Amino acid sequence: MKTVLSSRTIEYGEDVTVDVNARVVTVTGPKGSIVRDFKHLNIDMNHMKEARKIRVDLWFGNRKQLACIRTVCSHIENMITGVTIGFLYKMKFVYSHFPINVAVEKGVVEVRNFMGEKRVRKIKMLDGVNAVRTKDVKDQLEISGIDISKVSLSAAHVQQMTNVRNKDLRKFLDGIYVTDKTNIDIPEL
Repeated sequence: MKTVLSSRTIEYGEDVTVDVNARVVTVTGPKGSIVRDFKHLNIDMNHMKEARKIRVDLWFGNRKQLACIRTVCSHIENMITGVTIGFLYKMKFVYSHFPINVAVEKGVVEVRNFMGEKRVRKIKMLDGVNAVRTKDVKDQLEISGIDISKVSLSAAHVQQMTNVRNKDLRKFLDGIYVTDKTNIDIPEL
């Protein structure tokens, strides 16, 4: 069954400027600018500049197409959140015997002595993503940026690079794992 019209609106604040041109959304804020292309979806996007709203419409969509509306709105909301307060992923090093040694140099995270191996694992951070060893907390890595997809993908690359292979995963729990997903600037309530 097809729904005649399904629509959803997104509101944004005064500190953000949004530009919608042929399903290409550009969001600019105090932390930077993000551009995202939604041309692969058959949706209508109307930008009401005076009301500071974006309306996403889908005409005669089936169930799977209707799910795209919420997804697009969530992507745009994450872009607005990213350019205002940013995203921060905290990762902890877990090891039982061989201490994991991590160094960050020029956008590359180098993992040494993982499970006592001599191999150096190098993970290149994506564009616009910063990785920092935390000074006050032992064995912690912080990955931050304004684009949530790039930040989470960089964290996933670090976690997947330290997968334990050919051993019992219930016993060998060594690795670098995401422990906290938060924002760079935590808004005051």
